[in-house]
Amino acid sequence: MDTGFQVVVITPSIGLFLEKFVLAFGPFPFPIYGDPKRELYQQLGHNTMSKWKLLYKAGKTFITQGPGKFLPDDIEQKQLVQEAMKTHDIFIQGGAWLFDDNGKIIWNHIDSSPEDHATIDELLSVMKRLSMSS
Repeated sequence: MDTGFQVVVITPSIGLFLEKFVLAFGPFPFPIYGDPKRELYQQLGHNTMSKWKLLYKAGKTFITQGPGKFLPDDIEQKQLVQEAMKTHDIFIQGGAWLFDDNGKIIWNHIDSSPEDHATIDELLSVMKRLSMSS
């Protein structure tokens, strides 16, 4: 589906880890950039979840849904996720942003928790609506 939008992913990670991520989970049809200092995250108003709230949510998911919902089955992916949990800021929450050609924000969703993401269907619906109105 051609929406007229370009997808770019920005993650609070360093290049070396991103290379491992793409090898384990990719390939992806869009570029992925690192923001290890979280400058863009902070400028866009992203949230950092409290350590205790995230640990509670993770523990609850692990207990109620088992380790299969917590970590990937693939060994390489599982090891990468475990490494990220030890070495990365897993408390920062992401989001989805749509900008016009001039860099003006035309839509956004800032995640409040790990399960609070804009879905692909929601993004495609918003893109379709915005492209029809322009």
